[in-house]
Amino acid sequence: MPSQKSDKPHYRSVWVSDVHLGTRGCKAAYLDDFLAAIECDNLYLVGDIIDGWAMSRGTIYFPQEHVNILRRFLNKARKGSRVTYVIGNHDEFLRKYVEDLSALGFGNIRIVNECVHTTADNKTLWVTHGDLYDVVIRYHRWLAYLGDRGYDFLLWLNRHFNWVRDKFGAPYWSLSAYVKNRVKTALEFINSFEETLARECASRGYDGVVCGHIHKAVMKTVGGVLYCNDGDWVESCTALVEHDEARLEIIQWHIVSHESAAKAAAAAVDATA
Repeated sequence: MPSQKSDKPHYRSVWVSDVHLGTRGCKAAYLDDFLAAIECDNLYLVGDIIDGWAMSRGTIYFPQEHVNILRRFLNKARKGSRVTYVIGNHDEFLRKYVEDLSALGFGNIRIVNECVHTTADNKTLWVTHGDLYDVVIRYHRWLAYLGDRGYDFLLWLNRHFNWVRDKFGAPYWSLSAYVKNRVKTALEFINSFEETLARECASRGYDGVVCGHIHKAVMKTVGGVLYCNDGDWVESCTALVEHDEARLEIIQWHIVSHESAAKAAAAAVDATA
């Protein structure tokens, strides 16, 4: 178990997904900052951690800061965190090797298609990326690939937009999430996705579900079960955490880190005044 003598915030469990290592949209620096700042007993990587789709297009982009994220995961496992990698659609190339990788215990990281987490108050949470319950992924894969390219373009705009915001000292703000949340068909798809997962969760007899996939961080009750989406590290930079007393919370790290930086800068100014 990780030591709790550190000054770092300690969580019983942490869920992150949709990191998309291997793409320019990945906010690796934010995730690296988050992982360095916290300690946890359980770390769940809820799919789309590595973007195999991008690599299959021959557009391999894997700078040192992306390698550092993989090292963070391995270090967390080495230092006592139970790390579980749940496979998603962008890293589905791992599915054919899941049994072998699980048997080998890759870097003390358990690799699975899905799993169940029991909270400190004995609630059962089904952990799945969610792509297997997305009708577009299952039945219209060509449309999913087309949408992925359009999404990449929107993220390209997003990077340039936030470069300008950063120059003026403004915090990160997701233009792509803003656009997506105002498109009626996207909202209908999100609602359908949430309801589908909630029904499946209820049919399995679990108290709740934790997923990723649609890059929409939220925690709410759907169909009588707890629905938690931990968001992503492309747009929202969010994670779901379980506190020691079993309380669940969504953390939006780019806001937390920006506020911490602002406080540190203000303290430095006060110290020199």
